[in-house]
Amino acid sequence: MVTECNPEQLAFDSLGRREVVAKFDSGQISSDGGALLLREVEQRTGILERFSRCFTDYRDPERIEHTVGELVAQRVIGLALGYEDVNDHDELRLDQLLAVVIGKADPTGSNRLRAQDRGKPLAGKSTLNRLELTPADANEQSRYQKIVAQPEAMDALFVERFVESHRRAPARMVLDLDATDDPLHGKQEGRFFHGYYGHYCYLPLYIFCGDHLLCARLRRSNIDASAGAVEELERLVAEIRRHWPRVEMVIRGDSGFCREALMAWCEGNGVRYVLGLARNERLVAALGEALAQAKARYEQTGQAARVFTEFSYQTLESWSQARRVIGKAEYLAKGANPRFVVTDLSPEEMDARGLYEREYCARGDMENRIKEQQLALFADRTSTATMRANQTRLYFSSMAYVLLEALQDLGLSNTELAKAQSETIRLKLLKIGAQVRITVRKIWLSLSQSYPYAALFRQVHENLRQIPLRC
Repeated sequence: MVTECNPEQLAFDSLGRREVVAKFDSGQISSDGGALLLREVEQRTGILERFSRCFTDYRDPERIEHTVGELVAQRVIGLALGYEDVNDHDELRLDQLLAVVIGKADPTGSNRLRAQDRGKPLAGKSTLNRLELTPADANEQSRYQKIVAQPEAMDALFVERFVESHRRAPARMVLDLDATDDPLHGKQEGRFFHGYYGHYCYLPLYIFCGDHLLCARLRRSNIDASAGAVEELERLVAEIRRHWPRVEMVIRGDSGFCREALMAWCEGNGVRYVLGLARNERLVAALGEALAQAKARYEQTGQAARVFTEFSYQTLESWSQARRVIGKAEYLAKGANPRFVVTDLSPEEMDARGLYEREYCARGDMENRIKEQQLALFADRTSTATMRANQTRLYFSSMAYVLLEALQDLGLSNTELAKAQSETIRLKLLKIGAQVRITVRKIWLSLSQSYPYAALFRQVHENLRQIPLRC
């Protein structure tokens, strides 16, 4: 007997005598029910609303169906939910729950102007990409791309959000600087081969304070790792001190940032520094006695041994003065492993071991934040032709990070996800099956009964609802 086939029905392996079949016929169900929490965060912080003000809209108001605020929210929340490209939004534009989250007045899309758009409440890729591709000189006379990004305003927003996230002025804050590679696979503007990384890439500069992102600057890769760092610090330090004039500021970075210009600027502006220092023959020679002690301990115990020392050091040409250098004399199974740090912190403020192990090594956590940006929030999707457009993409990814960090700060404190990374938050808290039913008076969302983190979700919801709405 020939089995009657239904082309819309999917057959799976049987379970005992029972057939297992599936069909896409359940109605409006979204896989992103937890995105409602992001809406609660936005209602209390205004992060996306302020981000949308960093764009100038030259479109004809009479013909606009998607405001800049709605487009920006759709793109950023899409990234937070794991949708990395604008192409994804040609399918997402049907999602009524996402339309609710970004604040569409018509979340069903039934009132769209064109018949072919009805039932599609959100923007598609051809509309969204105008946020990234519009040139700086666009105006009312431009034909298609009329939404101009304002990078200076976006830079200021990172600092603004950082300051308001603190209940009181901190006594001390540490700014971590790092550069990383952003691999390129096309002929993008500013593309260069980087010998250290071994491929064509950009070399973005990141500045964090703890978990807070303060700067994400896209740069060509044919430059020194520290290029532009002084200019970024001048801007950040001035703005932070405008709010907190008495805060002690310390910068940290690896040996790529150990440059005379950066250290001299810090010394002239009351900013402390702890920077890695690339080893050379003179430095290793100064560490000779400590290395001998470490080797003797290793040979005696068979365990890795560390001896710390410090001394005054000045380069033969590049440094303007002698500076305090901490030397770590370490001996491992593979042999000697000397490391050096230069600082303007005095021995009275922090001893050699404490400065290296507690202060300098803590900067390694920043590398986790950068990986989080690139792997979970798609900061490396810089495939457009121009650096300006790719920088704008980096801003979108960075703002998705800021939004999730705000969710963590306001909603996840004292929960099991208080220190979780973005990908874990997305998987456990945002990816929930939800049925959407929209009536004249209500929007009903039925969340999955089998969702394993329902108690956690309720706690996060309660934490957020206790915070007043933004005026």
